Amino acid sequence: MNYTEDELIPLSALQHFAFCERQCALIHIEQLWEENRLTAEGRIMHERVHEGGEESRGDLRIERGVPLRSLRLGLIGKADVVEFHKTEAGHWQPYPVEHKRGKPKPEDCDKVQLCAQAMCLEEMLGIEVASGAIFYGRTRHRLEVEFDKALREQTERIAGQARDLIRSGQTPKPVYDKKCKSCSLFDQCMPEVIEKERSVKRYLSQAVKEQ
Repeated sequence: MNYTEDELIPLSALQHFAFCERQCALIHIEQLWEENRLTAEGRIMHERVHEGGEESRGDLRIERGVPLRSLRLGLIGKADVVEFHKTEAGHWQPYPVEHKRGKPKPEDCDKVQLCAQAMCLEEMLGIEVASGAIFYGRTRHRLEVEFDKALREQTERIAGQARDLIRSGQTPKPVYDKKCKSCSLFDQCMPEVIEKERSVKRYLSQAVKEQ
């Protein structure tokens, strides 16, 4: 089954969903966005990357701001960078490179986003994309990512879950976590306040039962 153009969801929604389902809903259902220092730095980094244009260096071609689409996964978006490496057979092998402001995360959200880009390229170009990389601005190093079976299955699953969430129009309740502090939507989400309210309600309910 393929999705229509009108049914495509932003590829970035997968990264948001994998990081936090509520963040995904706030952005893609409620259309909320709040820029802070971290998101501003990330936006500027992406703008600079996309402005770089195309490059050719012998057996390497570099394209920036590459439009992506997958009708099978129902995704549309853009790759920061796609390197094309010339193989011994004379073919050009795509190698997506995503740029991130910070450092590698304990969650797989960035890897899922990159894998989705690779799967879009595979559908568009009819060629297998085995690996790619994430360049982190804070460490100034690349993290190579292999698109193995497990990551591909995870990416497909999250694509379906993100689509179902957006289609539902329902924003999940917050669950406070230490990663919440780095979210630009922290003030709108109010995870600490709502979590405390829920804790008070649970306490009062339990106190009534014990009487």
